[in-house]
Amino acid sequence: MPSPRARTLHIAPGILPPGPLNAITDVAGVTVGQVTLIEGDSIRTGVTVIRPHPGNTFQDKTPAGFAAGNGFGKFAGSTQIEELGEIETPIVLTNTLSVAEGMAGLVEWTLAQPGNERVLSVNAVVGETNDGVVNDIRGRHVTKQHVLDALAACTGGPVAEGCVGAGTGTQAFGWKGGIGTSSRVLPRGLGGYTLGALVQTNYGGVLTVAGAPVGQALGRYYLRDRLDDRGGDGSMMIVLTTDAPLSDRNLGRLARRAFLGIARTGSSMANGSGDYAVAFSTAEAVRRTPAQRQGVAAVLDLPNDAMSPLFHAVVEAVEEAVYNAMLQAVTITGHEGRRLEAIPASEVERIVRHHGLNRG
Repeated sequence: MPSPRARTLHIAPGILPPGPLNAITDVAGVTVGQVTLIEGDSIRTGVTVIRPHPGNTFQDKTPAGFAAGNGFGKFAGSTQIEELGEIETPIVLTNTLSVAEGMAGLVEWTLAQPGNERVLSVNAVVGETNDGVVNDIRGRHVTKQHVLDALAACTGGPVAEGCVGAGTGTQAFGWKGGIGTSSRVLPRGLGGYTLGALVQTNYGGVLTVAGAPVGQALGRYYLRDRLDDRGGDGSMMIVLTTDAPLSDRNLGRLARRAFLGIARTGSSMANGSGDYAVAFSTAEAVRRTPAQRQGVAAVLDLPNDAMSPLFHAVVEAVEEAVYNAMLQAVTITGHEGRRLEAIPASEVERIVRHHGLNRG
């Protein structure tokens, strides 16, 4: 029997409807590619790539914003996003010690794109979490070719979740974590915009699902036994996209709201947690094409007063993406025999129902 998504268990956070796939790929033009490495007894890692549009990302740059909730981690390319308000490559997610390979793959791919023959600098965007619990992370098994393969595999449609790609070896709240995704669609009267989220979960805390204290009910949570418990540590990578025509400033505001969704799941963003979010707009009206960059240009810009519904959509989509990452994951045994168990979906459903919070 396949692992359930949250809505299969009637867990539907929030009030806004999801898109048709309830995935980041509900935003038109966005594609995802993944390479999963499960080899022998110790290799449990991979690569996840998000392409913002099917064209030349370097030439047709995408406005973007970045936010750090807790900066105990690595997010390559973040300073240029903050400075220039744009991304010029796809976004790669992988493990902590493979950021260099992620960058190398993105640079090689970008330089090889037609029209980039004279490019001399590339701001490769790479995020990470540490999958060293079940993965032989010191072996550095992710290669540049794996990144290129993930880029070549980018497609629209449903997105594989759980123990895939960059989520192959990750954890969440003491259980197996992984890659998760969700989306929200605003009412037509509010623009009808779609917002999508994809997360790489590797963090902890006291798990809450749709308001129900699941971690406490299952007896697995941060600070349960002692005050020096490190169960809140870990990392979280969040990728957000929308077809709303947003400025990089408002995309930064959007990215900051992602951590409200993480808080709903029970995280306090512990000292040892690297929590990062990047948000970009796919709207062609705001895309920074070579022609637009040649001089003064008029650009559409959704006003500040119209941002609140999108902020709300972010919180809901991120929260549900985390639940999907955990529920879609399976139990994995890896490096040195260490094991991460899948969270028992039937128990999650029972606890949420007991608290009268099933709304799906």
